[in-house]
Amino acid sequence: MSRLVAGALVSALAANVQAQDAAGAEATRKSVRVVRTISPPSIDGRLDDAVWQDAEVITDFHQIRPGDGAEPSEPTEVYVLYDDDAFYIGARLHDSEPDRVAAPTIRHGQGLGGDDRLVVIFDPFNTGRSGYRFETNANAVRHDALYQNVNNFENEWSVIWEVAASIDEQGWLAELAIPFKSLPFDPNIDTWGFNFGRGIRRRGEEMAWVSRNRSYNPSILGLASGLEGMNQGLGLDIVPSISANERKGFAFRASDSNIDPSLDIFYRLTPSLNASLTVNTDFSATEVDDRQVNLTRFGLFFPEKRDFFLNDADLFEFGRISREGFGEENDASSGPNLENGRPFFSRRLGLSSTGTPVDLNYGGKVSGRVGRWNIGTLAIRQDEFEAVAASNVFVGRVTANVLAESAVGVIVTDGDPNSNLDNSVTGVDFRYLNSRLPGGRVLEADAWFQQSDTETIDGADSAFGIGVQMPNNSGLRGSFGIKEIEANFNPALGFVNRRDVRDTSATLGYTLFTGGDFLQSIYTGIDAQRIDSLDGGLQTEVFLARLVELENNSRDDAQVQYIATKEVVAEPFTIYEDRTRKVVIAPGRYSFNESMLGFSTGRQRTFSGEITYQWGDFFNGKRTNIGGDFRWNLSRLFRLRLGYDWNDIELPDGSFISRLVRLTTEVAFSPTLSWVTLLQYDNDSEILGVNSRLHWIPTAGREGFIVINHDLQDIDKDNRFNSALADTTIKFNYTFRF
Repeated sequence: MSRLVAGALVSALAANVQAQDAAGAEATRKSVRVVRTISPPSIDGRLDDAVWQDAEVITDFHQIRPGDGAEPSEPTEVYVLYDDDAFYIGARLHDSEPDRVAAPTIRHGQGLGGDDRLVVIFDPFNTGRSGYRFETNANAVRHDALYQNVNNFENEWSVIWEVAASIDEQGWLAELAIPFKSLPFDPNIDTWGFNFGRGIRRRGEEMAWVSRNRSYNPSILGLASGLEGMNQGLGLDIVPSISANERKGFAFRASDSNIDPSLDIFYRLTPSLNASLTVNTDFSATEVDDRQVNLTRFGLFFPEKRDFFLNDADLFEFGRISREGFGEENDASSGPNLENGRPFFSRRLGLSSTGTPVDLNYGGKVSGRVGRWNIGTLAIRQDEFEAVAASNVFVGRVTANVLAESAVGVIVTDGDPNSNLDNSVTGVDFRYLNSRLPGGRVLEADAWFQQSDTETIDGADSAFGIGVQMPNNSGLRGSFGIKEIEANFNPALGFVNRRDVRDTSATLGYTLFTGGDFLQSIYTGIDAQRIDSLDGGLQTEVFLARLVELENNSRDDAQVQYIATKEVVAEPFTIYEDRTRKVVIAPGRYSFNESMLGFSTGRQRTFSGEITYQWGDFFNGKRTNIGGDFRWNLSRLFRLRLGYDWNDIELPDGSFISRLVRLTTEVAFSPTLSWVTLLQYDNDSEILGVNSRLHWIPTAGREGFIVINHDLQDIDKDNRFNSALADTTIKFNYTFRF
């Protein structure tokens, strides 16, 4: 049956190829010819260099929210130039109320969801499949991202570029310089995919140069032509770093200190194919994970945050597994269930199964694009730890662009960094995209198959999935996805939290944009997920009615949901434990219903946040959940953020309360010097963790860190905390670019 379904899907997609008239679409795209300049502009945020007068000017922006194609409330002027070394962008963003320009973010690398912002998107290969996103605000904050596919981008990705900004009586100005050494491109391609976006938060207004269906991404771009003779240099970046660390464990009065050099080398083999080498890889300055509370019997998922693995991460993406069935918009499905079945998850490297860091002795990567081929290869030598011997691991991923916007690919992994057993995985996938349907509609589909080979295991070791999505921002949208994970499927370099299951998910909803002065949009829909054992028995079923979701023009929103859940528990599992008792969910079939109210405010406000209240049945008892995330922008230099998750659970086997508290303080002395402190506490581990990071970026590509971690634990749960672990790291790195 699965082969018949997959075959029917491929046949249906092939029948729709005629709708992809790429030549016609190319002819109707907006375009700008970029002027070459002899002398580069000074990047000072003033836009007063005479050289800008020679630039092409883009002014024909339009709204995508609240209107669709309507005239913007404020004019925008964008100037584009280039020379041998960089692409230069200047912008005059008019605002009749310059004192109300929203710019709460001042720290580089932070998302600008609450800021008035300028967005620039490049697709240097002009394929419409992936790209690079650069954002800034009136504080000249650098935020960059790598598109993993046309709908999702990796925020942790970062490259070297310059920006300056200022506010005056007409609004605000920005100047950007993006070096060609920072972007892979083919010098034989003189026309890039190119787009701009702008947000005015207090009005809930988004505008773009080119858009479809109220959105813009690498598949929805204009064209920048005339790009010739750019200098990529030798394509060589050498990044030495050194870190000094002192670690102290208080329980056994043990301490350790060391000084570790490390080296990263990046070399562009061809203008579009990169090689990198890492020796004695150092992740000591990586941000700590946000804690999560687990009230299920299945594992959690924590995203990757380490730069080495985030570079070119889009080339290793397989099957868009976490997006099947419009997964990222399916509130009925949890994050770990969405990620279930990934063949490659980079957090398997350099971390033990308990999250303890493991040394990476050296590694190499070759990634990039050659013609219509997209290539990603990774080889790592991981040091021994505990009873696991030192190991070599390999990941290879190749895709070929087919049709107008689609791709077909293979993946191979070899090695198991957490055991001494041999393991490998092979997989094939097909991704279909048509963003040029009538009315600006979009159709996406995916099909994939994987097989693992693990020493001592034979049979029932494959997985497959198919999914179809209509991810439309207005009007009707929906999706359907199914994936099967067999009992012995074992991607040692990937992620699996449930085996021997069939996971079926679906969504259906409708968004109405009102065009009113206060209310911007109304959404209603249903999300559903059902997970069955492959022998036919139910594991989990969630039906979530998104009864109404309202958003106004100030980006405040309210929502009402109703959730019906069924769980079949095959074996007892402990949902809560302390020194004196355990609360256990007994085997059985459970059916329970909950209701949820949520409200959030636009992040451009001085005080903003979101709060949810969920109540109802929980297994064979009751649960009340209150969640909150609050931000206080005291000034452009100081921000507070408080997150809280509280569960009051009453079960026949016992009652308990779970608490998770997260407090973040951000002090930005300047865009180049910041001090961030994160305090996290949960009453499951009874650990109060403090992570304090002083981050100095004198110029892009040069960084210094002072990182302090300190854990205090209340072992006896008597509200008296004692130091458990202290860790201090000082690290510096410097990029030599040739």
